[in-house]
Amino acid sequence: MGMGGKLKLYNTLTREKSEFQPIDPANVRMYVCGPTVYDFAHIGNARPVIVFDVLFRLLNQLYGAAHVTYARNITDVDDKINARALRDYPDLPLNEAIARVTEKTAAQFHADVAALGCLPPTVEPRATDNIEPMIAIIGKLITNGHAYAAGGEVLFDTKSMADYGQLSKRPLDEQQAGARIAVEGHKKHPADFVLWKLSGENEPGWESPWGRGRPGWHIECSAMSGRYLGEVFDIHGGGLDLIFPHHENEIAQSRCAHGTSVMANYWLHNGFVQVEGRKMSKSEGNFITIHELLAEEKFGGRTWPGPVLRLAMLMTHYREPIDFSVKRLEEAERLIAKWPAADPSDAAPDESVLDALSDDLNTVAAVQALHQLAAAANADATKLPVFSASAALLGLLPEKAEIDAGLSARIEAKVAERLALLKAKNFAEADRIRDELTAEGVQLKDGKDRETGERVTTWELKR
Repeated sequence: MGMGGKLKLYNTLTREKSEFQPIDPANVRMYVCGPTVYDFAHIGNARPVIVFDVLFRLLNQLYGAAHVTYARNITDVDDKINARALRDYPDLPLNEAIARVTEKTAAQFHADVAALGCLPPTVEPRATDNIEPMIAIIGKLITNGHAYAAGGEVLFDTKSMADYGQLSKRPLDEQQAGARIAVEGHKKHPADFVLWKLSGENEPGWESPWGRGRPGWHIECSAMSGRYLGEVFDIHGGGLDLIFPHHENEIAQSRCAHGTSVMANYWLHNGFVQVEGRKMSKSEGNFITIHELLAEEKFGGRTWPGPVLRLAMLMTHYREPIDFSVKRLEEAERLIAKWPAADPSDAAPDESVLDALSDDLNTVAAVQALHQLAAAANADATKLPVFSASAALLGLLPEKAEIDAGLSARIEAKVAERLALLKAKNFAEADRIRDELTAEGVQLKDGKDRETGERVTTWELKR
């Protein structure tokens, strides 16, 4: 594998960390569940995109970019999308309204994740382009005795699969809240789930052997991963919240359709994101989109550079919960401000960063190692290429000007606030701001304006 230690990953399927062994080192394949494009991506959606981008970059480094295929889908058929289309474009024909919603939202998603330093995946299939493969898998499941048509719907028969539930480790009788309540609709068993559902007139639909309808959510990922990566592939990723039911049901569909013992060999899941210590929700008022962070002064009263947002995410291990806060962003910004401007470089990344990432993507240790390399490059310009290559491996090649502008704006605001406090003779608060800035390495110099005699404050960053 060339440089660094052997890659070890924590596998949700086995509940242990083990050495990654690809099915074919010349064709390493990874699938990650992408966005449902009915609304702008929020900071919780940003986490898997960033986490699996780091893994994609690492796999490219270890196996060569020509030998890695990363598929991340776009879900552009979903009941939430229909609802949004009817709300936003009530005068358009439904299909046109849906297209408007999904195009606009997908374009915004691409802009947002590019600003977060994420590479585009190798392939980005859309659900609506893969209806035929979905219908084919559903047909196979019926033929194999794992699915049944009832009342115009097609459902997966969970009791037909001996080891259903292996990923979430939930016994079948616990699979559904309220399992003792009458089984809804046409289900044989409470845990059975929809593969195909009938579409009404004001719902998008495709012709199928079971009537005009649309796919269930889970079948989409089985069809798209199978089409682009094969019946069995190396890595499947997503958020912790997808383990059950989404990933569990993908495994059931894929294995039962293809007669395979696994769908993917390694299952990786990133932890939850809280905002300012609370679960993110519209009702809490702490629901924040990537776009609001990047472009609107919504969070902490200012905008944040993409590399700062990315670094703030990488300062916590991907499997741990993360508390996304203004304080954490400021910490990331202070750190990055001390780094030299990175240049695209042909150097190899430093072993310290490679080794950290090879240990189940330990970005916390990787960032610490990168900080050491930054200090070395600041002291000795010949070390800049290694720093730059190491930063690039983490997707952190920040535009220096952008970071510095963001940092300057924040310091200017604090300096102005302190001057106002001094005018109001609130010396304790003014001193508190000075101390805060000193702790960040910002030195203030107070003087008087020669013309007006007014107090003025200049500042410099002590690197």
